[in-house]
Amino acid sequence: MEVTRQNFKDTLKTVCSAVEEADFLAIDGEFSGISDGPNVSALTNGLDTPEQRYAKLKKHSMDFLLFQFGLCTFKYDQEKSKYIIKPFNFYVFPKPFNRTSPDLKFICQSSSIDFLASQGFDFNKVFCNGIPYLNQDEEVQLREQSEERRNQQANGVGTPSFISPSSKGPAHVPEEHKDFINRVIGKVEALLTNSEKTLDLEPCTGFQRKLIYQTLNWKFSKGLHVETVETEKKERYIQVIKVDDEERKRREQQKREREQEELNDAVGFSRVIHAISKSGKLVVGHNMLLDVMHTIHQFYCPLPEEMITNTSLAELEKQVKEAPFKSPQVETAEGFHSYDTAQEQLHEAGYDAYITGLCFISMANYLGSFLTPPKAYISAHSKVVEPFFNKLFLMRIIDIPYLNLTGPDWNIQVSWLDDTSAFVSLSQTDQVQIAVNTSRYAESYRIQTYAEYIKGKQQDKEKLGQTPKSWGEDGWLKPHYTSASTAATFGYHKYTSGPEPTTSLFEVPEVW
Repeated sequence: MEVTRQNFKDTLKTVCSAVEEADFLAIDGEFSGISDGPNVSALTNGLDTPEQRYAKLKKHSMDFLLFQFGLCTFKYDQEKSKYIIKPFNFYVFPKPFNRTSPDLKFICQSSSIDFLASQGFDFNKVFCNGIPYLNQDEEVQLREQSEERRNQQANGVGTPSFISPSSKGPAHVPEEHKDFINRVIGKVEALLTNSEKTLDLEPCTGFQRKLIYQTLNWKFSKGLHVETVETEKKERYIQVIKVDDEERKRREQQKREREQEELNDAVGFSRVIHAISKSGKLVVGHNMLLDVMHTIHQFYCPLPEEMITNTSLAELEKQVKEAPFKSPQVETAEGFHSYDTAQEQLHEAGYDAYITGLCFISMANYLGSFLTPPKAYISAHSKVVEPFFNKLFLMRIIDIPYLNLTGPDWNIQVSWLDDTSAFVSLSQTDQVQIAVNTSRYAESYRIQTYAEYIKGKQQDKEKLGQTPKSWGEDGWLKPHYTSASTAATFGYHKYTSGPEPTTSLFEVPEVW
């Protein structure tokens, strides 16, 4: 089923129902480009660590647009012994959230666009009828702005779309607009004395509409409903209607419902992603890292970066004072020394304890921003921070981030020596033979035990000692070079409080 902006509202209920009843879901995305710099081979180097692959894609791929989202739901029918599928093709395109939003229509990679066009992809469905969307932060901001306007209107402030009986005094009308406002007042007074029920004022500017609202709200506090109407030509004018209290309340309720519907329309396709997330269903995909990254980035929140890059206390304090963290509000109890962070007293134990506590509060409260609804304050006993209990950070060890005091520690450590070789330390000796047996059928790598590695090094030394010496013309002894595969082999030893682990050499051929 093809879904565009035109039929999205009518189709959304069907989509959510299909997601809810499904046994599992499959997704796929089409993008306006893959990389703004490196070619795809460099972007997906087989020797990348997960962190390196993520960093590359985030840097070079996230400025492109996911403009078609494929969703297929699968539900098994026991009677028919087959899966019932419901496929959907969503065409999505962002509606600018503010005046500074870029025209994403032009964030495209020609090779990707050309390929999709050659396959018959209809870009008009994207650019002209794409479903709009907002990420979580944009949605929250829009709803807060709407609520703020409603509160201002209830207090007679701002530019309401309807008038409720409230008066704060006459509005200040600039001299050049007084004749215009006086004519409006005359028309409204005539409406109240004749048999007409509705008055349509002529189209005017936003500032003039604001003056009209403020003036009528002050001068005619009852008996009128005033709201802005937009024509097919996008011209806006004010409509004044005579109403009793019951009719006025009914119209105000209708207006609020329209505003809520407009907000939901703005959230758009993100509501599908919310439905998938809330369903808790299994989601599968083909080479789906980029699909998942774009889905999170566009429809939920910007992709996270490594926020804590330096764990020294002074640097950590600086980092948690900046966005997305917030400095906590604290107060020193009466009778105790008050510290001033502007005058660093690092390496005074009490001050360092104070700074450590501030950093914890900032990081814990940041985790609260991911809750639904978000929480500004996270208790030290919250389940949000519970996964970090009894974990002691280990400095300068890449593969093992912490020591677990109340559970098993990581039992594998990988230490890369160069681009092709690494030592893998296993905590259980019997695991070594499993790894060695598995590698017998491997074509792209080889594994040897640490004992085999040491023996090979000794044999290389012996061969080197037996090599006939050769002298150069300058009288210096010519050096002897070993093979590339031998030169790529280095050693690493891991110390633990328990039995000595078994270390194996994992080596990738130089041809990689």
